[in-house]
Amino acid sequence: MRDGHIHTLYCPHGSNDLLEQYIERAIMLGFSEITFTEHAPLPDHFIDPAPARDSSMRKADLEKYIKEVETAKKQYASSLKINTGLEVDFISGFEEETTQFLTEYGSSLDDAILSVHFLPINGQFVCIDFSEEEFGRIINEAGSIEFVYKLYYDTVLQSIQTDLGAFKPSRIGHMTLVHKFQHMFPCTEPFDLHIERILQAVKHAGYSLDYNGAGFVKPLCRETYPPAHIARTAHSLGIPLVYGSDAHAAAGIGQGLEQIDRTLIEGSV
Repeated sequence: MRDGHIHTLYCPHGSNDLLEQYIERAIMLGFSEITFTEHAPLPDHFIDPAPARDSSMRKADLEKYIKEVETAKKQYASSLKINTGLEVDFISGFEEETTQFLTEYGSSLDDAILSVHFLPINGQFVCIDFSEEEFGRIINEAGSIEFVYKLYYDTVLQSIQTDLGAFKPSRIGHMTLVHKFQHMFPCTEPFDLHIERILQAVKHAGYSLDYNGAGFVKPLCRETYPPAHIARTAHSLGIPLVYGSDAHAAAGIGQGLEQIDRTLIEGSV
């Protein structure tokens, strides 16, 4: 088994668990490969819109993070394959800065995820997964939950189609993250056409999808990102799916795995 989406103590909204604790937990659960995908530093001219300003690691910590993962990779080489990675934000309007960052650091990475967390609404960026209170405020600001869903899916599609250089991540993170608070803020429109366009774009680009277990343990979501029916459609199109726990603490390794259809995922046993 492979866990392709793990955070670390360098994440301001995570835990202080050491890399070794994540690794030991992964070994105990029988994983043979993991990728540490810390939130990449945000562009210099982008102001973090999350109320706590805690969306990403500090750029000053990036080199230290990479070195620590590289050290762990050698230390545990006989027990587990460890990949050095990042979760990179796609932010509409900041494509040039993101390309420059990837050009500078991409050669240091074994693996990476491209995700959407931030959307531009009425001239201001918002963070869609911070809290249910903030998501409610975003809906009010946008005018409807349908507007938020459409903008999110349009931005995910844009992230797939945009050229971010030679080191652009080829795995799309939690493609239905906008569902995180769906039990408090239900959306009745299915957005099937948007989902189809995203999957076709992923297939055309030769990318893979993060099959993320974190959504299932979120009390207002209770489903994987993407949910099973979308994962099955992706698999039927030949799109690789990579399980990701999206763990922000060592105890989160393996979360949602019981809801993952292991026949669909890359690296299944």
